[in-house]
Amino acid sequence: MFRTDPFAEFDRFFRPVGRPTLPLDAVRREGEVEIHIDLPGVARDDIDVRVENRHLTVRAERTRPGGEDETMLIGERRFGTFHRQLRLADELDADGLTADYTDGVLAITIPVRASATARQVEIGSGSPALEEAGAA
Repeated sequence: MFRTDPFAEFDRFFRPVGRPTLPLDAVRREGEVEIHIDLPGVARDDIDVRVENRHLTVRAERTRPGGEDETMLIGERRFGTFHRQLRLADELDADGLTADYTDGVLAITIPVRASATARQVEIGSGSPALEEAGAA
């Protein structure tokens, strides 16, 4: 049983825009968020990744192979243009975003701003200003 929403982390960093036609996985690691999108059969040149006004947009196009002399007998794979748009939270460094495409998987890495990461705060043993005021 979850005491908190298991999707809260995703919702904190991203705001889906529109209806998704490109499913993705997003994971957070220390200092970064990584998004994986399966794009089997899509050429690297047919993928467009853009960041504009804190919106990450991924567009891809997969064309149906074959020629005019072929008749499709079974057509279960999807072809055409696919897209996904996410609004990036302010905690993410959109300028540091990188993308890599290997074996049909697009991996987008977005650094988390240093100011947005949790840090341990050291607790002192007393304030010198308070100690001096008490002695007066």
